[in-house]
Amino acid sequence: MTHSPARPRTPRALRNAGAAALAGALVLGLAACGSDDSEAASGEDGDHGSISVQYSWIKNEEFAGEFYAYDKGYYDEAGFSDVNGISGPDTGVAKLLSDEVQVALSDAASVGAAVANEDAPLKIVGATFQKNPFTILSLADGADIATPQDLVGKKIGVQDSNASVFEAILNANGIDKDQVEVVPVDFDPTPLMKGEVDGFMAYLTNEAITVEQQGYEVTNLPYAENGVPYVAETFTVTDQYLAENADAIEDFLIAEIKGWSHTFTEDVQTTVDLVTKHYNEAASDNAEGLEAVFGALDPKKTKLGLEAQAQLISTPDTEANGLFTITDELQQQTVDSLAAAGWDVAVEDLFDTSIIDKIYEENPDLVDYLS
Repeated sequence: MTHSPARPRTPRALRNAGAAALAGALVLGLAACGSDDSEAASGEDGDHGSISVQYSWIKNEEFAGEFYAYDKGYYDEAGFSDVNGISGPDTGVAKLLSDEVQVALSDAASVGAAVANEDAPLKIVGATFQKNPFTILSLADGADIATPQDLVGKKIGVQDSNASVFEAILNANGIDKDQVEVVPVDFDPTPLMKGEVDGFMAYLTNEAITVEQQGYEVTNLPYAENGVPYVAETFTVTDQYLAENADAIEDFLIAEIKGWSHTFTEDVQTTVDLVTKHYNEAASDNAEGLEAVFGALDPKKTKLGLEAQAQLISTPDTEANGLFTITDELQQQTVDSLAAAGWDVAVEDLFDTSIIDKIYEENPDLVDYLS
């Protein structure tokens, strides 16, 4: 999550201001020593060899499906000798282009910006989050921002790197940016709780939960439901890797589908325990990393995060077509959303879903991830 072109996905709310400062200092260190903060799935002389996967964020519940793929041996079955999962924050875009990683769990805005601004040879081949996780968070007994028009005349806390994406929700709803006062903030939602801003650009799976846990009743204005739908936690690869390693990508995605299916069929506490194990291992492996900065994982918030992200992952379309699939309509909605943020890119330049479609054609049993 450290790529330069107007990146919307960056480190989110840290536990306190001190942690936020330390986290900023650690980002470069994490990027430089990703192999020290990686997980390996050891297989028997895998056909595909080793693969490195850049995670967008620290190893928390956002990667529960990956953790199941490790522990259930799905990566091994897929023919990989090693799968190195590297902690973020990082969009993975720069690392893909420099061949440091083969797959990045990124987002359509980060990838789309690189394609639009730099003609980056990247493709999204699938997406875990079918819905944009961004929201404008407000307090129910405060500004109570429930509709886009409620933004008019309000002070909204927006992180610098998210400015373009914030403008996208204004553009999509015909609101002039001069009608809203943007207040620069970091990723800690304290300014909202202190009443310094009326609304706060946040994640449904993170800050919205954090503020609720502090005892506040909140109102969310989800981007996905208010004119800015786009996919996130995208499986992104370079054009060259896609052309030369289609079989490896196919087998990797099958392992991922199997792993993520467990998040819908296992008892939630089992998944919380799994996430906690991998989080603690990452913190232990890299004592200077962001996992260590955050301290012990909060199991209650982890459970709430799993429940919130399930609503972003599982939709009527995925129930019909399978996890990670992206309908033609959603692909078009995504590029339209990016255009509203100032990034013009064609569907065919951003997406290639031929492999994920092939997987379900050949393995229709994988579609039913709910049972």
